[in-house]
Amino acid sequence: MSRDKLVQFLDQKYISLETYKKNNQPVRTPVWFVEEKGVFYIRTDERSGKVKRVHNNPHVRLVPCDIRGRVKGDWIDGEAKVSDTLESRHAHELLNQKYGVRGRIMGIMYRFRKVEFIVLSISLRTSVT
Repeated sequence: MSRDKLVQFLDQKYISLETYKKNNQPVRTPVWFVEEKGVFYIRTDERSGKVKRVHNNPHVRLVPCDIRGRVKGDWIDGEAKVSDTLESRHAHELLNQKYGVRGRIMGIMYRFRKVEFIVLSISLRTSVT
């Protein structure tokens, strides 16, 4: 994936993550993210629909968006997976740096609800098949 495709994500707080139900119906969700070396990381509840859908179909699409999910760029294709422990730790650090106190407060609130965060890593596709 060329850097040109990634420029649209610079200085953005949200991406719209499009995952797919078993019947291939798309579900778009605005989420916080961080990008490093062409890999996007998002943090989510391990029981979320996003995780279930990614387990069934790892193909996703991403686009910069606002907090309400209004698209602000061009869609790109990717493959999502649940990150391993080492990659997750690194992604949590990056997300905490980017979102600061708000990100840490969110983590504390989820801990009170006894929710485990996991990280999805999204590698961009170089071509669509």
